[in-house]
Amino acid sequence: MGDHRGMDHDRARARFRLLHESGTFTMPNAYDEGSARLVADLGFEAVATTSSGHAATLGRRDMTVTRDELVAHAALLAGATALPLSVDAERCFPDDPGGVAGTVERLADAGAAGCSIEDWDPAARRIETHDVATARVAEAARAAASAGMVLTARAENLLRGVADLDDTIARLRAYRDAGAGCVYAPGLVDTSAIGRVVEEVATAVNVLLLRSGPSRDVLASLGVRRLSVGGWLAWVAYGEVARAAAHLRDQGTLDEEAPVLGREVVERAFAAPPPAT
Repeated sequence: MGDHRGMDHDRARARFRLLHESGTFTMPNAYDEGSARLVADLGFEAVATTSSGHAATLGRRDMTVTRDELVAHAALLAGATALPLSVDAERCFPDDPGGVAGTVERLADAGAAGCSIEDWDPAARRIETHDVATARVAEAARAAASAGMVLTARAENLLRGVADLDDTIARLRAYRDAGAGCVYAPGLVDTSAIGRVVEEVATAVNVLLLRSGPSRDVLASLGVRRLSVGGWLAWVAYGEVARAAAHLRDQGTLDEEAPVLGREVVERAFAAPPPAT
């Protein structure tokens, strides 16, 4: 059984690498096994985790999940579907035993096809220096390459109020040169800025879809390789829970307009076991 699952994960990793070579694909971020299965049932080609969505399932805020909790979560989602899974690993826990490489290795053992590393230090409340961030990307990239995984390196400038596109591009280029197979600057919205990143970094680029941002088709025309949604699906789900519960509290009735997953979808998407790779 272990060998079979290992072969499944190897095939998923090969598919995930291939997805980054040409075209544009959308990779929704699931927050639990059920949402991962729904994503698979809807025909997407890959799925990612979300650190904020995962934390929400535990009743906590983003960047408060331990490495053990992250690895266990990754193993559950990797086993929930046959889709390649990319794990939002935050900073890859550089201060935990084994450091960044140890985190990537554990995620590989959990069945991940890829993972990400970011350059924001929440304890210090600052972006890591170029040298420190690049060294950590290089460490993660070596471990990812050994497992056949795609490493995504994230420059967090835009999310942290640093509107310096030149610095963001310099960081992404350095992360690419350090071995990242995909780069990501969450918060990019302006099409000219996105076009600059795609052209000047010259590797697979992930863009976070935003309500105020360009569409999939526009991003594809700019040469963006991969699209993701961060914690969006989790917050939509939790938003609906809060809205329906408030209606119940205030009206004493069930909200007849609340969206409810159809029984046929549940029976199809949640059938066990998940399809083979």
